[in-house]
This record gives sequence, structure tokens and C-alpha cells, in this order.
Amino acid sequence: MYEPIRTRSVHSTMAGSSSDFPHRSREEELDIQLAGHLAALLAVTDELRGLAPSAELDEGAERLAQQVARLRGGLPPVRSTASTGTARPADPAVLHRRAHALAGRALVVAASRADTAAAILAAQQMDVHTAALEPRELASR
Repeated sequence: MYEPIRTRSVHSTMAGSSSDFPHRSREEELDIQLAGHLAALLAVTDELRGLAPSAELDEGAERLAQQVARLRGGLPPVRSTASTGTARPADPAVLHRRAHALAGRALVVAASRADTAAAILAAQQMDVHTAALEPRELASR
């Protein structure tokens, strides 16, 4: 009924051949992605701490740094220092929205890799940045 294939397939599998590039497992890829989201959230948190220091942001930044270091095998994240000479300071509301979005992304990745500690931290950071936005959004209405 069907004619047999007479030519060699152009689609070959990599099974049995050595590859020239390293392969990572899904868990390793998720670790890298989660560490990236948390590091970005840490950078925005550090920027917010420079604009309006608070104990809540300080504690969140330290916990974020610990999680990033854990995910990177003990390598501590690069922390931003207070920016000097900027032409215009950033709007805190914009930074809180960005931090909320980054925390949301981190929460999704943490949930997909079943990392409870990172998921709880991301959810708490979402709450912190939502609470920081609420008075501003009510005042602007």
C-alpha cells in the first residue's frame, strides 16, 4: 500500500553522536531563568532603595540576593550602588510597576520548578510593590 522510503532521511537524530555544545536539563534552564528574574528584581529594588529607603525594601533585597546566590551555586549577585550624576531620577511608581511585573515572572518560573522558597519570596515582593502603588493610584484618580 505504501512505498518504502528508498533514500536516507535528511532529518537525523543526535542519538549516539557526540555534540559540540553542552546540554542543560530543564531544571538547570529554569534555575538560570529564575535567577535572572530575581536578579532583575533585585536591581529594581536597589534602585527603589536609593530613591526612598525603607526597611521593607532592605529586607526584600537581602532575601532576593540570598535566593540569587543559591540559584547560582553560591555566586553572589552584582549589586547596584546609588547612581550618581543621573540626569533625571526615575519615577518610583514606574519602578514599582516594573518590580511587580518582574516578581510575577519570577513567581511563574518558581512555581513551574516547584521552588517554594522563591515562589513565596516573589509573591511577597508582588505584595510589597502593590502596596506601594495603591496610595499613588488612588491619589491620581
